Amino acid sequence: MNKSTITNLIALLLVICGHFFSNPILFTVGLFALSGAVTNWLAVHMLFEKVPGLYGSGVIPARFEDFKVGIRQLMMNQFFTKENIDRFLSDDKGGAASIDLAPVIEKVDLNPAFDGMIEVIENSSFGGMLAMVGGSEALQPMREPFIERMKTAVTEITQTDTFNQNLRESLEGDSNIAHMQDKVSDIIEQRLNELTPQLVKEIIQEMIRTHLGWLVVWGGVFGGLIGLAAALTNTL
Repeated sequence: MNKSTITNLIALLLVICGHFFSNPILFTVGLFALSGAVTNWLAVHMLFEKVPGLYGSGVIPARFEDFKVGIRQLMMNQFFTKENIDRFLSDDKGGAASIDLAPVIEKVDLNPAFDGMIEVIENSSFGGMLAMVGGSEALQPMREPFIERMKTAVTEITQTDTFNQNLRESLEGDSNIAHMQDKVSDIIEQRLNELTPQLVKEIIQEMIRTHLGWLVVWGGVFGGLIGLAAALTNTL
């Protein structure tokens, strides 16, 4: 079981114990904790899954095209700039004989990509619910896992046979950098068109779901503290 499930079960156990032992304080603490944990769990779930009747749910699959555009812009504006291509062609070890973009990808700052993902979520219909669970600050623990996973994903794309074959043909057939960028852009566009909403959802889900689970834990903790305060106030 993951920490979200454990948090919900503990909160539910407090509610049951409070009810059967006629302990209003324990019951109220459990009820508030369960409310906070379930609400945050639903918020995390709604990022990835469409929930019937809940407007704004399933925002990541729904904004599939936006993520594709973002990935394309990232690769063209960060990896395949005029400077990077010129440096690659001028390298004695570069050129058509040897294509390894991993060192370039490793040095690229992907923080703007993460900030862009947060902006997409905040500007979507899900933004209001995100604000209720801590806003963009609640997503900050995902920054490093996102960057590492994105570098891995981009590296894998640049290491495919199709990508390298087309890139070699571009390097060998035309030294015009602007024309080369257009060809690379077409290659990336073709590869991105092979992605499905389900695949994009799974990639992002794998990166951030573990860390978003802490929202459920802290929702239960703070909900329980609020419930304790409410129960003690009623006893005074």
